[in-house]
Amino acid sequence: MKAEDIKNLKIAIVGAGYGGAAAAKALSLLGADVKVYEQAPQMGEVGAGIGLRPATMARFRQWGIFDEIAKVSSASDYFEILTATGEPIMKDTWPEFGDEKQTYLIHRRDFIEALLGVLPEGMVQLGHRLESIEDKGDRSVLTFANGETAEADLVVGADGIKSSVREQLFSDKGPVFSGEHAYRVVISADDAHGMVADDNLRMYMGRGTKVYLLPLRHRNQMSFDITALNPDGTWAPAITKEDLLATVEGFDDRIVSIARDLDMDAVNIRAVYDIDPVDVWHTDSVVLMGDAAHSMLHHQGQGANSAIEDAGALADALGRAGSVKEALAMFQATRKPVTDELQRISRQGWSEEEVNDVFPGQKPESQKPASASAPAPVPAAAKA
Repeated sequence: MKAEDIKNLKIAIVGAGYGGAAAAKALSLLGADVKVYEQAPQMGEVGAGIGLRPATMARFRQWGIFDEIAKVSSASDYFEILTATGEPIMKDTWPEFGDEKQTYLIHRRDFIEALLGVLPEGMVQLGHRLESIEDKGDRSVLTFANGETAEADLVVGADGIKSSVREQLFSDKGPVFSGEHAYRVVISADDAHGMVADDNLRMYMGRGTKVYLLPLRHRNQMSFDITALNPDGTWAPAITKEDLLATVEGFDDRIVSIARDLDMDAVNIRAVYDIDPVDVWHTDSVVLMGDAAHSMLHHQGQGANSAIEDAGALADALGRAGSVKEALAMFQATRKPVTDELQRISRQGWSEEEVNDVFPGQKPESQKPASASAPAPVPAAAKA
């Protein structure tokens, strides 16, 4: 679209999470009139760590906000997988993107605050829970529970796994339970029993349980995440300390000690859900992105990264296409094949094949092991 056409474009983004905030930044840089509507009365994010991949950091550099993210994160050179008792299975570097080679480990709250902090004052409207969306073809009207309305030439549904935009316009299928729970907490590095030695992410796996240790040394903290099999699909299930300890029975003594010392009131306990692929992400003036479009399980660590990539691809499409309608089709054609595959891979969890290639479909050929190389054997504990 021509620069003057984009400047006249009114864009309403529903949701101020990673994807919504990133889209707001990318689209406002094009010159569009952007407003973000967030249902929460104030911003807050469950405390846990995530990794921002090299491709994601390249987007931040493109948008001029790399330093704001980097200063509240730690740069990781590699990712390591070990058995429950600490025997190495494999170690791999992150998928490079241009000059970017490191993944930046960051606290979710710091990430949200950094993203929102680079948006102009007044762009984010809190306390706006979407009640209805009326798609009128070339524009849409949003009605919020507080009685306010907004009209926009483009509506971006970035409202998460329980997306109201998706439910009203694209799919009434709800989230799908994975048969797993996630227990997440951030602890002081001083309480990590010596397991915060550097800035690299480690995963211990065995008997259907995966323990992620994500150091946040810039905070003197560590994100301690357990993913364990459990048939209880209650969104926020009730779990006791004994239940949690049972998931790490037989693991490295240091992991068991960390789990034993946890304050259960500080642990975020959630059943793990994703969604089935959505056939169509857009109309002529409404589009889904991030978890609203393709919520995936966390086994590949690609949820937040995919949302940021969506934001960049949407801005790219608007800059190249001749109209909003054309841009949305271009955006879906670019991103949906990628996220469909990530959803599929993430549902597999970790099979022997995924362990041998930690980033299936995500590494350029230059970074993949030679096909003649025999795969390393995977210990039995890792196959559980």
